[in-house]
Amino acid sequence: MEYQEAKNKFVQAWGSLGNKWGVNRTMAQVHALLLISPKPLSAEDIMGELSISRGNAYINLRALIDWRLVFRESQPGDRRDFFRAEKNMYLVAMRILRERRRRELEPVVALLDQFQSVKGDDANGEIKEFKEIVSKLSSFTQNADKAVERLLSAEEQWFFGTLLSLFK
Repeated sequence: MEYQEAKNKFVQAWGSLGNKWGVNRTMAQVHALLLISPKPLSAEDIMGELSISRGNAYINLRALIDWRLVFRESQPGDRRDFFRAEKNMYLVAMRILRERRRRELEPVVALLDQFQSVKGDDANGEIKEFKEIVSKLSSFTQNADKAVERLLSAEEQWFFGTLLSLFK
């Protein structure tokens, strides 16, 4: 397989995977392109490679910067911004995990905590059932949050060893 074909397939595959993981397809494609690029790319380079608009490029670059997966750089003698991806896969995994926890898990934990103190007339047992389910969900999400916290504080070798053992 020629390099250009492999590069295009990688970018497309990363985009499809990202979409399955709940990430915008174009955002994942921009990340893939920067991940495999040996040098920082300008927004124009990204637009040309992926055939996307300037607005689309900048929206996705801004999101990747917010996730701390991509960094903006300047180059001497050039007024344009250039972008490079974090290439340390351990750091990439930890940053994604941390961001997913912040965006998805922490709000659920907080919401379930609010439901713990529900009150009312429980003549037909609805409140009791509601509290039991919320308590079980709360326990599960808190345990998941603790597990994610342990992963985030783990060392790189332990993390990858544990991750690989899950796939065996």
